[in-house]
Amino acid sequence: MTDNAATVPAGQSFALSGVSTRFDPVHMPVRGDLAHVRLAGKVFVPHYAVPMPHRATQATPVFAQSAQHADPVGALVANGVFDVLDMAGDWAWGVIAGEPGDGLEFGPVGYVPLALLKPCA
Repeated sequence: MTDNAATVPAGQSFALSGVSTRFDPVHMPVRGDLAHVRLAGKVFVPHYAVPMPHRATQATPVFAQSAQHADPVGALVANGVFDVLDMAGDWAWGVIAGEPGDGLEFGPVGYVPLALLKPCA
């Protein structure tokens, strides 16, 4: 058994306090392990990711899970920008890039097959 008290510097303590906020997973790029870097200070997760912009090589649904049979949560148009936050296996997890003036902080969040994305130049 590990003594966690030994890892906290003397004289310091940490507390989670305040109201917990639930985010809509379709419109906020946050998972239990990772969140968009713009959410730092708003959500507590082990890792924050800087988006890696990619373009869709063809129109494709954005899926709720990393599976072709999963429910679509949005649609990425051909040549549309998808901000990739994580890549695992054949899938990218991220968010459809918002358009200036659309009033949305983030577009739909979900999974897109990596084969349908290419990095923006």
